Amino acid sequence: MVARLQNTIRDYAWGSRTALPELLGVEPDGNPQAEMWMGAHESASSLVRGESLYQLVSADPSGVLGAATAATFEGRFPFLAKLLAAEQPLSIQAHPSRAQAIDGYARDEAAGIPRDAADRNYKDSWPKPEILIALGTFDALVGFRPLGRSIALLEALGAPELQDLADLLGKGELREAFTHFMSDDRDSIRPLIAALEEACRRYDGAEWALEVETLEKLCVDFPDDPGVLAALLLNRVRLERFEAVYLPAGNVHAYLHGSGFEVMANSDNVLRGGLTRKHVDVPELVSVVDFEPLDSPVLHGVEVAPGVTAYETGCEYFAVRRAEPSVGPFRVPADGPRIVACVEGTVTVGAEGTEDIVPLSAGQSAFLSGPEGPCNLRGPGTAFVVSTG
Repeated sequence: MVARLQNTIRDYAWGSRTALPELLGVEPDGNPQAEMWMGAHESASSLVRGESLYQLVSADPSGVLGAATAATFEGRFPFLAKLLAAEQPLSIQAHPSRAQAIDGYARDEAAGIPRDAADRNYKDSWPKPEILIALGTFDALVGFRPLGRSIALLEALGAPELQDLADLLGKGELREAFTHFMSDDRDSIRPLIAALEEACRRYDGAEWALEVETLEKLCVDFPDDPGVLAALLLNRVRLERFEAVYLPAGNVHAYLHGSGFEVMANSDNVLRGGLTRKHVDVPELVSVVDFEPLDSPVLHGVEVAPGVTAYETGCEYFAVRRAEPSVGPFRVPADGPRIVACVEGTVTVGAEGTEDIVPLSAGQSAFLSGPEGPCNLRGPGTAFVVSTG
């Protein structure tokens, strides 16, 4: 099967009102459009020839995914792709490992918490490693900054109200610092954030200009949210077009602004800690967080053939290649189900051994079932090809 996908757009409040319409070449409707989901997640499955891809997989896992993929991933579609457009910050969050997800899901099930309940932590038993590839300038907070650098930032800000945080970092107690401030109530946090905001306004240096600009905006937008203090500890990342960040289990992060192509394991497990009014469970979040500082969060693609760039993550659930088939026809070997998403210009998608050809323009995507032969791309556009890892 080679067919165009009909996808669902999620209208989360943080979404851009213009970015996805511009990519799709349609008029904005005035509402936020945050994510376009491509895949077989049960809460927002794509349609293939008018039928739910989730239901197609459920009815015939081997026929849709291929026998090997169906066996490896227990009959579940392994990945979920999204076009993401953030106008406002997303929550500070982390995702569990497979073992943590299995345990957390079992606990929530045993407690009788409905799977669609706002206060449920684990919606399924899968991990959610993910990669975000920027489609333009993209701003994010990703992973803990090395402690010495965070101490230097606090010294540059010179806010005595934050000395307790600096002291904990000086003793190497990152976990304790993060947990302490994330666990404070909003009334206790408010004066600290006010002090941080004032310190940011006083700062007139160049070294921390990007960090200070972000922190000051967060202070204004979230004046009583502990996530603002967590942001003090995270790497401030600015991606340029086609640069990426890979977020394995336990990586604390928050997307701030921009559009990107995102791929993750087919899960909806999100543990939030701040910058949100949604359910926050700090002890559960802390239980999955990886507190090892991350020195260099940015991932660059590697050219593996003319016009073909691979983003190497080592993740078993997905592999992502960027193809510019105008350089030459692009051939992806058969490897389970594949999703092709066009993000610029036009491309045509086919598979060896079938006459089905799907033309795609920017914002459109196609699905190739597991049993199909290698995927062929042609045309003057740019597309991402997602397959299993």
